[in-house]
Formats: sequence, C-alpha cells, structure tokens
Amino acid sequence: MTSDVIIIVTLSLLIWVAPFIAKLIKLPTTPVEIMLGSAAGAIGLFGHGHNELFDLVAEFGFLYLMFVAGLEVNVKKLLKTDTKILKTGFVYLGILYALSTLIAYQLGMSFVFMVIFPLISVGLIAALSKEYGKERPWIKLSLTIGILGELVSIIVLTLASAGIQYGVGLEFFTKITTLALFIGALALLYYLLHLLFWWYPEIRNVMMPYFDTKEQDIRLSMATLFIMLAIMIYLGLETAFGAFIAGVFIATFFSHKEDLETKLSSFGFGFLIPIFFIHVGSSLPIAALEKEGLILLAFIIAGIMLFVRLLASFAFIRYCGVKNSVLIGLSHAMPLTLLIAVATLAYHAKSIDQFNYEAFVLASLLEVIIAMVGIKLLTRDAPDEECRLTT
Repeated sequence: MTSDVIIIVTLSLLIWVAPFIAKLIKLPTTPVEIMLGSAAGAIGLFGHGHNELFDLVAEFGFLYLMFVAGLEVNVKKLLKTDTKILKTGFVYLGILYALSTLIAYQLGMSFVFMVIFPLISVGLIAALSKEYGKERPWIKLSLTIGILGELVSIIVLTLASAGIQYGVGLEFFTKITTLALFIGALALLYYLLHLLFWWYPEIRNVMMPYFDTKEQDIRLSMATLFIMLAIMIYLGLETAFGAFIAGVFIATFFSHKEDLETKLSSFGFGFLIPIFFIHVGSSLPIAALEKEGLILLAFIIAGIMLFVRLLASFAFIRYCGVKNSVLIGLSHAMPLTLLIAVATLAYHAKSIDQFNYEAFVLASLLEVIIAMVGIKLLTRDAPDEECRLTT
C-alpha cells in the first residue's frame, strides 16, 4: 500500500513539473519525462521490481498514444493522397528496409536486429505535432509517410512475433492468415460505413451530435477504442494496431466534430501519455549501465537507426529540401514503443539475451533524446522551407 502511494505521488509530481523543467533546459517535454522517469527509478521511488498498477496505466498510456496518433489519419483524405507522395514514400521505405537488412547482415547481427532497425511508429510524431504544430510541412509529410511505415512495421511486428513465439509452422501461417483476413474485414467495413453514412448522414449526427451536453463524442470514442482492443486480444494480434485503427475510425467517420481531436489529445498528453514516457524511463536499471560494452552497443544501435533514416530521407530532398528531409528522417527515428515491444518478445523467447535487451531499451531512449534535440535545433528560429510534396 505504501509503495502504491509513493508511486502515485511521484507520478503526479513528475507529470506536473516536466513542462517547467523542459522549458528551463529548452528541451521538448517527452525526453524530459523519460529522463525524469529514469532518475526516479534509480533512486527507488517506483519500488523494486514491477508494480502492476504502474505497468497497467503505462500500457494504457501507450495504447492511448497510438489512439491519438490514429486521430491524425483520415482515410478519405489519405485515399486522395497525391501518387507522387505515395511513390516517394515507398522509395523511402524501400531504401530504409534494404539498408537496415544489409547493415545487420554485414555486421553479423541476428534476425531481431534486421526487424528492429527499420521500424517506424507514428506515436511520437503525434507528440511532435502537439509540440510544433500539425500544419508544418515536414510534420504533415512525416505523418503521411509514417502511416505507411507504421502499417508495414505492424505487419512485420506481427509476423516477427509469430515467428519468434511459434517458429515457422502452422501457428505462424495461422497468424498471417488472421492478419490478412482482419485487414480485409477493415476494408469491407470502411466501404459499408462509407455507403451507410453517405445515404443516411443523420445517423452520424445521432451517434455524435453537434450540440452535445452528455459528452457522447467522448463516450463513443472510448467505446470504439476498448472494443477494438478486445477484438485484437481475441484474435491474438497487436493491441497497438487496434488502438491506432480505433483512432483512424473516429477521424474518418466523425470529422464533423472539429473539437473532438483537441479534447481527446489534451487529456492524453496531459495525463496518460506522460505516465507511459515516465514508465519507459524507469524500465532501464541504472546498474545495467555499468556492464562493459552495453553503452557502446546502445550507441551503435541508435547510430545505425538514425543513419539509415537520414540516408533514406534523401528520397525527399528533390521536393522538400535538405532541412525538411532531415527533419522527416529524425521524426521517424523514434520507434520507441515498437522497438521495446519486439525486444521484449525476443528476450522472452530467448532469441536475444538480457545484455542485448538492455542495450535495445537504452538505444530507444538515446534515439528519442538525440532525435528530439536535433529537431529542436533545426527548427529553432528558422522559417520552414517550402515542400512541393503536399498532403
């Protein structure tokens, strides 16, 4: 009981003071929350070992982050995306995956490294959007390309998870089939709902009215999130993917509620999501830093992941200039949640040892801090460059 009280008080204070410290040291709030979590964990404020309450709230914070990221995606607008953007995006992803596989192979690294190096998550891009404004050209393009990368990464994560847990056998192919059927069902559901709301637009207003005194928009959004999470758990697929899809559903079919995204994201970034970042910071035991070669390996992993993204981002230079291209590369260099998810799966399946697992966790933190600081320096007191790839 005493431990839970200390954790609750610690979290409350860290969430409150993080923006003040971020402003004082001139860093974005996210890396500050991670560093505060690490410091609090080092001095024992989160107790010893895992705390179920802390773990549960942090896990939901991550899922809510993915939900908020999905709110940035309107499928109707995405389907109208300029083919030039899509072609450039696929070139970028192709270079990213090719370079990652080649480097991991040349360095004699295992399959797990090949899976992790090219991962992309839009969760932290949503945090960047909150920090710098969603109308900046590089953020808009980063989010659009990031969605493609996220979908590929989720598919890779699901397949890697099945391969690591079950090996290449019946269970593996069952997982592939389940994922394919689920994606097909989502496409069919989108088509049917699009027809339904087109013929009967009043249904949309009944479900989420313009003038709402009972917060029906929040209720429907939360119901959608939890129902999608339940479906993913039942099917044995990634819950992060379900949270993301729930956000996409709300953004696509209820875009008439212009203030909904602001209400949902404000609650998330003001409470749940900071808990997740603090938890990530606390997950790395400070004693592990004393292991010989751990910090070096973490820097090598982070360096490779930054390098391949910056090199792949050259695909955008022709249209967006050097600075915007580098910013896009840096914004994709923070697949913190997916990286830790794959590393955890591999560690529990004994595909990697504890040393490599701790190196991955440290590398994920280093990437966020390096990328966030790099973005801050590039955007400080400098006007945005023009970008001929518009979303």
